[in-house]
Amino acid sequence: MSQALEQRLRQLESEHAVRTCMNRYMELCDALDTSTPLEELAGLFTADAVWEGKGAKYAKSFGGYQGREAIRAMFAGYMTEPAHFALNVHFLCSELIRVEGSAAHGSWVMLQTSTFASGASHLNAARLTVAFREEEGLWRMAHFQTENLFSRPVEAWNSDAHLPVPEK
Repeated sequence: MSQALEQRLRQLESEHAVRTCMNRYMELCDALDTSTPLEELAGLFTADAVWEGKGAKYAKSFGGYQGREAIRAMFAGYMTEPAHFALNVHFLCSELIRVEGSAAHGSWVMLQTSTFASGASHLNAARLTVAFREEEGLWRMAHFQTENLFSRPVEAWNSDAHLPVPEK
C-alpha cells in the first residue's frame, strides 16, 4: 500500500475513533445514574484532561475540572438515587473533526433535552469544542469545553396534543 493511501486510511480511522469517543460520551451522559459505568466514562478522558464550562452561564454553572480523577468525581455527583436526570437526551450536529497526527480537534452543536428528578424540564443548546489525543492506543478527550448558546425551562416533553399533519 502506498504511503499516501496509508496516511489517508489512518486519517479516516482516527476521525472515526474520535467520533466514536464523543458518541459514547453522549450515550453514557444520556443514561447518567447509579448504574452508569463510571470508570468507562472517566476513561474517555486523558489522565490530564480538562473539562470546563465556557462563557458566563456555563462557567458559573459547571466550573472546570483538571485531571481524569476530578472529572470522574464531577460525574459521580450526578449519579444519585433518585437519578439527577429522569430524562436526558443529547443531539449532536454541525460536526467538524480535524486530525493532525496524534492530536485532533472537534466541534459540535449540541441540543440537550432534560427532565430532572424534581420534574422540571430544560432545553439547552451548546457549542462543544473538544481536543482529543491518542493515549495508550486510544483516542480520548484531552480538553472538553461546553459553551451555552441558549437555555430555557420547558413545560413537558410529551403531550397528548393533536399533531398537525396535512389532511388525507
